[in-house]
Amino acid sequence: MSNIISIRDFAMSFGKTRVIENLSFDVKRGETFGLLGSNGSGKTTTIRALLGIYLPTAGQLLIDGKPYSVDEGVRLGYLPEERGLYKKEPVIDVMTYFGQLKGLSYDEAVLQSTAFLERVGLGYKAKLRLDKLSGGQQQKVQLGITVLGDPELLILDEPTKGFDPVNRRLLMNIIEEHQAKGATVIMITHQMEEVERLCDRILLLKDGKAHAYGTVSDVKKKFHGKSLDDIFLTVYGDENEAQEEA
Repeated sequence: MSNIISIRDFAMSFGKTRVIENLSFDVKRGETFGLLGSNGSGKTTTIRALLGIYLPTAGQLLIDGKPYSVDEGVRLGYLPEERGLYKKEPVIDVMTYFGQLKGLSYDEAVLQSTAFLERVGLGYKAKLRLDKLSGGQQQKVQLGITVLGDPELLILDEPTKGFDPVNRRLLMNIIEEHQAKGATVIMITHQMEEVERLCDRILLLKDGKAHAYGTVSDVKKKFHGKSLDDIFLTVYGDENEAQEEA
């Protein structure tokens, strides 16, 4: 299976602070890859450097064999942790606008947006202003924009943050539908049950360095059969205890 993402000897500094140290890993085409770690471990920084939002201090970050460009290359959907939408506009107009930015015709953007809203139980809200929706409903709209056009690469940063169990399951079902279509999915999440259900391989970061990398079963084997929750606690336990004592 070929690599859709290749990261080699990636380092990132902000001023005198080094946040990523000589990081290398691959994401295979068609797999679901879990990028794991606590807040500040370097997950989002890695994704932003991959997408050209940050200029790396050192190393090579490639999508489909070349640096990412908005104008060419793979069809990509990115759900950032910090949501950002035009909240004073009707939901369907916002989704259609972003669909057109992604290369869809107006009619196709409306069609796909309407279908997604119906899929997540928001069809009746299509003509409301976005700021009239709850936070969770707005998050569903943001996800809908991310998957418009059936991207071949989905990068989801904390996709279920703030979701109740019912909507978390709905979102995971939607991700699985895109998996079935052959999409590559990168998930940044703290929810280990989501990782167990969806991910083929994982990378666990701490302080910008890889502490575990491989299939879920291989990582568990490396940590003597522990669950992913327990592995996370093993890697971060001393740090969390120190914070509690402080």
